[in-house]
Amino acid sequence: MVRDGYYYGFVLALATVLVGWLAGTAWALVPLVLTIFFLWFFRDPERNIPADPGAVVSPADGKVSRVETVEVEGKSRKRISIFLNVFDVHVNRSPVSGVIRGVHYRPGKFGNAMNPESAANNEQNTVTIDAEGRSVIFRQIAGLLARRIVFTKKIGETVARGERVGMIKFGSRTDLLLEASAEIQVKAGDHVKGGSTIVAFLASETEPVAEPALGRAQEGS
Repeated sequence: MVRDGYYYGFVLALATVLVGWLAGTAWALVPLVLTIFFLWFFRDPERNIPADPGAVVSPADGKVSRVETVEVEGKSRKRISIFLNVFDVHVNRSPVSGVIRGVHYRPGKFGNAMNPESAANNEQNTVTIDAEGRSVIFRQIAGLLARRIVFTKKIGETVARGERVGMIKFGSRTDLLLEASAEIQVKAGDHVKGGSTIVAFLASETEPVAEPALGRAQEGS
């Protein structure tokens, strides 16, 4: 379980006891249900991480909402968008092994994460990873209910494929941006699991990784 789950669970469990003592058992049902929900929401199951060469794993649990080609700083990239509802595991994992070259947090709105405009307008954190000369970008995007994005790594740190790197609290979206040569393995409507579902394979040719303007400085999360 994510550490925050214990905090929420403890406070709500205490509230359950106090409400039950002061107002009766029936009134204690509401905080009891909330206690169970938060303990369940912050679950953090172990995952089997694929060892396939060049594999890119899903950075989050959820449903693939879009697979498309977009322009990012003048370069064509393939984007996989994953929508997380409140019932999905919200722990984020690194899609590849490599070195973190950029982390850029940007405050914004809290619109519906299913809306394509959320990628441009919502609160988000963009991470750039150098995967042995290949550039992989993923974005943690806040949703309608999400109010806090957590990212636990720093620029220069090495991460392993499938390693836990943070979470988005309550419904949200994660975008994965890959080089145009990447071979996509999923389609819209597929359900994926963070760290274990292979969503793409990186092509053998390499592209020099430049630190994009959006990822040169870590502005906090």
